[in-house]
Amino acid sequence: MKPIQMVDTKTQYLKIKSAVDEAIHEVLDSAQYIGGKVVQDFATALNTYHGSGFTIPCANGTDALQIAMMALDLQPGDEVITPSFTYIATTEVVALLRLKPVFVEVNPETFCIDPEAVRKAITPKTKAIVPVHLYGHAAPMEEILAIAKEHNLYVIEDNAQGIGCDYTFSNGTTKKTGTMGHIGCTSFYPSKNLGAYGDGGAMFTNDAELAEKLRMIANHGQQKRYHHDIVGCNSRLDAIQAAILNIKLQHLDEYIAARRNAADFYNKAFANHPQIKIPFVDSSYSNHVYHQYTLKLEGVDRDALCSYLAEKNVPSMIYYPVPGHKQKVFASVGLNNVNLETTDWLTERVISLPIHTELDEEQLSYITTQVLNFINNK
Repeated sequence: MKPIQMVDTKTQYLKIKSAVDEAIHEVLDSAQYIGGKVVQDFATALNTYHGSGFTIPCANGTDALQIAMMALDLQPGDEVITPSFTYIATTEVVALLRLKPVFVEVNPETFCIDPEAVRKAITPKTKAIVPVHLYGHAAPMEEILAIAKEHNLYVIEDNAQGIGCDYTFSNGTTKKTGTMGHIGCTSFYPSKNLGAYGDGGAMFTNDAELAEKLRMIANHGQQKRYHHDIVGCNSRLDAIQAAILNIKLQHLDEYIAARRNAADFYNKAFANHPQIKIPFVDSSYSNHVYHQYTLKLEGVDRDALCSYLAEKNVPSMIYYPVPGHKQKVFASVGLNNVNLETTDWLTERVISLPIHTELDEEQLSYITTQVLNFINNK
């Protein structure tokens, strides 16, 4: 049996090696390493895949979130509603811009932001909502968009874990996650479903004026070279990463299908176990792209399970052991005193198993056997 990894990027690369190597060498031969046709070609291809109006590449997913908030002219002290149960980048940029993150609960089944919690958190200072499509399941965007419209708020989608996920509205219309809010943001970190071989990110919008502003901010606030009209930053997707991503984008749906097949295997193995809750998919509006395969455990010593799996050469991860509202970084502004019972309950119970495109049946069988051996014999 091949060694089991949380994400196997090397084997995936070997399957597309000739195309990737050729694309990289074309960039090297061109000597145009920043911007240029390769980056624009990728942006166009991703735009077509998403069906969004405009796609603006940038250096990483965190930059994408920061630039989005800058483009919307959010001011220090403005409140931004976001789940606490997410990666720190979502709220880190809020604090960096001297905005105020307002942490709210998530749905314990989907792990995504709870619309009713959002509604209750709105104040006169609220300016934006940042729903996160966590683990690859869509946030309830129809409800979020309705709340935002009612209160004249911006919506910035954090789609770092959800690229390729389909959202279906109550009228039957389907859109890709990341294309429904004012701005969508994503990451091309290597472990993502569409991962580069380095860092990368992108922003999506259907607003032409906003798209131009996003481009300017990502390029030192300039539209014309050496003419800086607004405060910006330096956030560019380099041409080599764009070339790699353009190859991998052609396989994205295939990669998602492979992740779903692995998830199906897990689901069948763990189905109806009283101490294991498999990932829930609210098929009324979302499918799942399984950036992570995350279980909820009940009556199981999770840390002991992680240690046992490590002894058996099965990696596992806890996403996320310390939620935003309990992070030390937010203590100085009193945000670590927020009471989020559902979020705290989840952080004590979730465990993520290996999920990627290269898992084979022998590996999946071994992983599930080891998990069940531990739980059933305790």
